[in-house]
Amino acid sequence: MINYRRRILDDTLDELQPHLRALSIHGPKGVGKTATATQRAASVIDLSLPGQREIMKADPSILTALPGPVLVDEWQRLPEVWDHVRHAVDAGSPPGRFIVAGSSAPRGTVVHSGAGRIVPMRMRPLSLAERGLETQTVSLAAILHGNRDVGGATALRLTDYVEEITASGFPALRSLPPRVRRAELDAYLDNVVQREFPEQGYPVRRPAVLRAWLTAYAAATSTTTAYSKILDAATAGLANKPAKETTLAYRDALSSLWLLDAIPPWIPSRNHLDRLGQSPKHHLADPALVARLLGLDASALLRAEQGSTDLSEGTTLGALFEHLAALSIHTYAEAAEARVGHLRTRNNDHEVDLIVQHADGRILGIEVKLADRVEDADVKHLQWLRSRIGKDLIDAIIIYAGQYAYRRSDDVAVIPLALLGP
Repeated sequence: MINYRRRILDDTLDELQPHLRALSIHGPKGVGKTATATQRAASVIDLSLPGQREIMKADPSILTALPGPVLVDEWQRLPEVWDHVRHAVDAGSPPGRFIVAGSSAPRGTVVHSGAGRIVPMRMRPLSLAERGLETQTVSLAAILHGNRDVGGATALRLTDYVEEITASGFPALRSLPPRVRRAELDAYLDNVVQREFPEQGYPVRRPAVLRAWLTAYAAATSTTTAYSKILDAATAGLANKPAKETTLAYRDALSSLWLLDAIPPWIPSRNHLDRLGQSPKHHLADPALVARLLGLDASALLRAEQGSTDLSEGTTLGALFEHLAALSIHTYAEAAEARVGHLRTRNNDHEVDLIVQHADGRILGIEVKLADRVEDADVKHLQWLRSRIGKDLIDAIIIYAGQYAYRRSDDVAVIPLALLGP
């Protein structure tokens, strides 16, 4: 692992792993879970290998016999191993003993939640800060703790952000030539439909319909489009449409594979606001998957093409830039023990793209704008939010594609996405 690049999650693991008897690292395939966990393991049990599954079935006590820390990788291939780890924790295994990596258990498998024994941690595709493109000058954690200093400049421009959208946050794909990368992303999606769904206990009788549903979901990126409308877009012209339960099963399977990363609606901890929308904002695990499903490469995005399914609100590139920002901010926020949501009123007259909630209930309001400058009209929803919640608003931020980080005269911070870090 000579070329291992530290992840933001490593800082959290440094702090917590020595004190936890067991932890799990979960996330979609290809994000680097195994690479990160292997750095910390003295022994590895790889349950993707039939031989190791047989050994574990025959003698689960190997979990406690091997030198620790013990990494149990691809645990969902032998779901009962989760309970073996839990029992080992209950029996008094030492701190720092187990790391469990993989996806959720297959549908219908009865597995104890692990609550109180196995502490879950999510790994996402590489955030922008983890890609090593720029030195970050603004810390999300510092802002959450009241630091109001905003400054710095970046050389990244729109074309660079478009490249990052299409390059993906999957570490193994980023160095590939663009055409090879596109082929790998297509293969990744094909594998989800043809292999991962059946392995999760969701047989796919009509793969073309599932692929169409995925494409329609991708077209709804960064919106709260109703699932019924997504289904209608996916099955336009089909007389024999799949049942609603079938498409909800699609959603559940994708969630279990960590391929959906929807942003939940923000629910205020204090009674400042009413009539807020309750729908999640749709995101896949990585904006590059969205681009591939819509048939868009970097050139097409820069030409402002909208893709193969007409469902999006605004422009596809704007939605994907927001997706890239959300992916990054999710990672930074979780490192700071904060949660991410979004705000939209039921009558759609006010919305804030991202709400980052501190553990004490106070929040950051974040708007994401695909532009190299910020106008007064861009901050109106943030100003409305400030007028409604007052001191519970830690700060108001515009994330944009411009050059400089600065604070406006109306006290809104303006930050290039490339300069924001954990």
